[in-house]
Amino acid sequence: MFQSLATITDRTASAVIESCEVIDSIRHRAGFLPEVQLAYEPEIKTLWVTIRPELKPVFTLQLLDSLVKIQSAIFALWGAPDQYHRAPVRFLAFRGAGPFFTLGGDLDFYLDCLAKNDRAALAEYARLSSEGAVWNASGLNGLVVTLSTIHAKAIGGGIDAPRSCNVMIAEEQASFVYPEIKFNHFPITAVAILSRRMGPRAAEQMLLSGEELTAQQFMEAGALEAVVPTGTGEAWIRKYASDSLPIHAAKTALFSAFNRRAGDLRTELEHLGQIWTDCMLRLSPSAISKLQRIAQTQDRMLARVYQRHLVSA
Repeated sequence: MFQSLATITDRTASAVIESCEVIDSIRHRAGFLPEVQLAYEPEIKTLWVTIRPELKPVFTLQLLDSLVKIQSAIFALWGAPDQYHRAPVRFLAFRGAGPFFTLGGDLDFYLDCLAKNDRAALAEYARLSSEGAVWNASGLNGLVVTLSTIHAKAIGGGIDAPRSCNVMIAEEQASFVYPEIKFNHFPITAVAILSRRMGPRAAEQMLLSGEELTAQQFMEAGALEAVVPTGTGEAWIRKYASDSLPIHAAKTALFSAFNRRAGDLRTELEHLGQIWTDCMLRLSPSAISKLQRIAQTQDRMLARVYQRHLVSA
């Protein structure tokens, strides 16, 4: 019995050390990584990236930059063909936290750029959005399987980053909506990302209608791999990783092949980034005022939601 306990303790300590080494290697290569938390599970060779934007649950420039830095660091460390067998990360999994998964793009950032007529900053935001999607869709150029789990409401362009992954699931209480058309703009990468999953006609209908879909409806439209009970999204990802480890090489090869067959995503997203930037800079004063009101409404809504959470805690 004592030997068994000692063995378990040794294994636990070894796992902790390995986790720290993997995360430290990524952080050393990537540099400062605000608005994310990293966790590593060596048994299933999975790196978890928890999205934790500050102030608002939106995709900020800092968050997008952190995600691209993590993707780039993993590939730089273990992406060479002769590194595959020693690569500690086989699965890259994204998850959120809090009462929302995302409220979408960073309206406050957009408004600041528009006030300054800062095309370069808007273009950089579009570039990072596109770069992260390309990395996810390619599985870091065939190195990993990328996965995401959605636990709550997901709004607008913030849906595209997790949907660009090879596998995306949602818990049954989650919902999905692209309201951008109502405010005279559109999500940067959604046309390309959704069309690959739902088909262009269904993607067009969702983006033009601005209607909210339940997780089940989103899956029936072809945009999810699974809908799972509340609180089980991460467990589903863990089981998927465990079951897929023996056939990881085949899965990454197939995902890479289907990604290539779907077309040149990078070129398509570069074009979308250009027309998104142009569209934003063409917004009329009345449209900008509407964005300002939406940003203020978000602030009030979040204040109420977080206050309820504090009271219930």
